[in-house]
Amino acid sequence: MTRVWQWNRPVTVREVLEDLQQERSIAYTTVMTVMDNLHQKGWVRREVDGRAYRYTAVSTRAAYSAALMNEAWSRSDNPAAALVAFFGMMSAEQREALKDAMRIVQPDRSGTATADEPTAEAGREPGGEAAGEADREPGAQAGREPGAEAAGEPADGAAPDAGR
Repeated sequence: MTRVWQWNRPVTVREVLEDLQQERSIAYTTVMTVMDNLHQKGWVRREVDGRAYRYTAVSTRAAYSAALMNEAWSRSDNPAAALVAFFGMMSAEQREALKDAMRIVQPDRSGTATADEPTAEAGREPGGEAAGEADREPGAQAGREPGAEAAGEPADGAAPDAGR
């Protein structure tokens, strides 16, 4: 998934293979199996291109990350304590990014959003889901990037070279 998100375009198994082989030895069939598994799980869609498939991400990396955070938080028996612990782990840069994000989704005191600050309701999609929830990958596991277990790629932040 890292390559598909990074390149942000339809990719073939061969392209992913050639890129991965710059770092380690890996078989074509291994990459093909991982890409097929990602397709079956609904994380990528594919289109026939000659004798090959071109794979495209169904969702953005940001939407996937948001879904993981939401899933982990919603499973907590004490969501407030989980948030406090999570915020305590954040770097100064992450806290600034959180403040920026809150300014975007938080309405002003009058209950109406400013031009730069849509209300949380404005971020909702038809059917009542918050933006990004509809993009959520089926079967996503907290702490796992789609395909990480099969491709040997760790989730974000799991290793210094996680963003290969």
